[in-house]
Amino acid sequence: MASILFKSTNGQSPPVNLREALLAGLAPDRGLYFPERFPRLAPEEIAAFARLPYHEIAFRVLSKFTEGVIPNEDLAALCRDAYTFPVPLEKVYDRVHVMRLDQGPTASFKDFAALMMARLMGRFTREDGRQITILTATSGDTGSAVAHAFHKVPGIRVIVLFPFAEVATSQRKLMTVLKDNVRTVAIDGKFDDCQAMVKRAFADPQLKHIPLSSANSINIGRLLPQSVYYFYAASRLAQPGEPIVFSVPSGNFGDMMGAVVARQMGLPIRKLIAPVNENDAFPRFLASGHYEKVVPSRNSLSNAMNVGHPSNLARLVAVYGGQMDETGRIHRLPDLAAMRRDLFSSSVSDERTRIAFQDVWAKYQLLLEPHGAVAWRGFEDWLETESLDGLPAVILETANPAKFPEEIEKTFGWSPDVPPAMAAMIQLPEDYDRMGTDYEAFKAYLLAHHRIS
Repeated sequence: MASILFKSTNGQSPPVNLREALLAGLAPDRGLYFPERFPRLAPEEIAAFARLPYHEIAFRVLSKFTEGVIPNEDLAALCRDAYTFPVPLEKVYDRVHVMRLDQGPTASFKDFAALMMARLMGRFTREDGRQITILTATSGDTGSAVAHAFHKVPGIRVIVLFPFAEVATSQRKLMTVLKDNVRTVAIDGKFDDCQAMVKRAFADPQLKHIPLSSANSINIGRLLPQSVYYFYAASRLAQPGEPIVFSVPSGNFGDMMGAVVARQMGLPIRKLIAPVNENDAFPRFLASGHYEKVVPSRNSLSNAMNVGHPSNLARLVAVYGGQMDETGRIHRLPDLAAMRRDLFSSSVSDERTRIAFQDVWAKYQLLLEPHGAVAWRGFEDWLETESLDGLPAVILETANPAKFPEEIEKTFGWSPDVPPAMAAMIQLPEDYDRMGTDYEAFKAYLLAHHRIS
């Protein structure tokens, strides 16, 4: 079988294989890499996942994209090494479950992709005898997951930008306590400022001598591993061939694009719910067909979702036959009728977020955090428009509640239990740099710090 190639959403760069797409991060034309075609899993292959552990499902899904890039036995070993933690599916009522993606080393769903990316990129750079700098922006959990996954990986330097005022204390500490090949930079601005600086650096001809890559969800290496847990959940909760509903809290839309990848590969998804916080560009677009960025992005309780222009909308638009460039300009409209059939999105205010996790605790003794609460409220919004019809449904909890103790203490008067590894990390001394949103100052910083010791 021929290797899957990846094309740019902007359509002006040649297709590349997974190795090249992963190491480049962003296409030369500033577009995002996405598969030219999606390999399909037969219904019997998906049904067989019910008997397999998580790491084996990961191997069987990811191997469809790695043909000719990495031998199957090596990929299987990487999956066994990366996925050593549980993926709890907690029943709430009837066939409605919460999937907790918070059991990894930084208590966030971002661990699933970062751990695999670090192993693949470390292998590729070692084989090539090259060095790269991973430049990434974070609105909350990406930075710590990437920093931990790539910490001390030979030949790779990591620089993480984060909006200083919008990241929870524990989220910040999980990345700023790391040193060695990891450097964190607090930006006095918004996540969109951080993301814009990263994208501009990738396109800057004066930085061409620095081999840059990304671990944001602009990198296709983030989306492919995140498709696996949708197959995993369906294998545990749905009958063979039975459709399932997912509600995915959405900011930069990388997590929900993992579900789109799974659907394109053959997973029967009845409805993909993508609720957002007060950064409501997507639900307005879905309703009207007119896309307008939220500038500046709005600061909400669910801080990892404070994204005024989600990068991954370019990929979503491409799946439905349209074209959106990196600025958010739509050159060709997608099939909006098909998008509305497959997707649902609502905007969840901070007030509705607080009410959601209060109600869920009171009714089910289930503790959510702000992002999971947005997913729950979005699911309830969808239920006001359609019936579940007895199908299984999964609400994603994307981070451990211990990352947001202030809101939980304010609401309930007590603090959530902190995972031991996280408790130990946040006691360590922090070390990070700080700057404003001026790109030229950031470029000077990059030029001064690009060498890997």
